[in-house]
Amino acid sequence: MIASLGRGLAWGAFGLVALIAALVLVVPVVAGGERYTILGGSMEPAIPLGSLVVVQPREFDEVRVGDVVTFQLESGKSPVATHRVVGEGRAGDGERVLVTQGDANDAADLEPVRAPQLRGVLLYSIPLLGWMNVLISGELRAWVLPLASGALLVYAIWMFVSAWRDRIRRQGEVRTRLEAPEQGADARLG
Repeated sequence: MIASLGRGLAWGAFGLVALIAALVLVVPVVAGGERYTILGGSMEPAIPLGSLVVVQPREFDEVRVGDVVTFQLESGKSPVATHRVVGEGRAGDGERVLVTQGDANDAADLEPVRAPQLRGVLLYSIPLLGWMNVLISGELRAWVLPLASGALLVYAIWMFVSAWRDRIRRQGEVRTRLEAPEQGADARLG
C-alpha cells in the first residue's frame, strides 16, 4: 500500500513537472509567443512579482481595452513592461496609441504605447516561475534545459521499468501461491 502511494505521488510529481515544462517550453513555441519575467509589483495581485508571463503576438489594431500587453518602454530597446490597456487614443499624427496602466498603479503610464512597441498580449502567467526564467538564462539555459529534460526522461523510463518489474514479480508470487496449495494437497493424498 505504501509503495502504491509512493508510486502515485511520484507519478503526480512527474505529471506536474511535465505540465509545467509544456507550459514553459512547448506552448510558447507552438503559439509563437515569448516568455518574460515580472520583476515589479505593478500588476499585483493579478500577476504577482516573479511570475512568468507568456505573451502572444497580436496585430496592434486587434488589441482592446482590458487586454494585458507587454510592450517595449522605448521602441527598439529591450526593457519591457506588462500592463493593462485602460484606454486608447490618437497621437498628433493620427496614429492609434494605447493607454496602459499597472493594476496596482494609481495613474496611467505617462507615455502611450505605439504599434512598434507592442511585444504581445498576455496568453497566461505562472506565479513564481519567472524567477527560474531569470536564473536559467543565456548560456546556462543552453545546458540546463537539455540536462533537466534528459533527467526527466531517464526518470520516466525508470518508473516504467520499475512498474513492469514489480508487475512481473507480483504475477510470479500469485502463480507460486496458486501452485503451492495444489502440491500440498497431492502430498497428503498419496
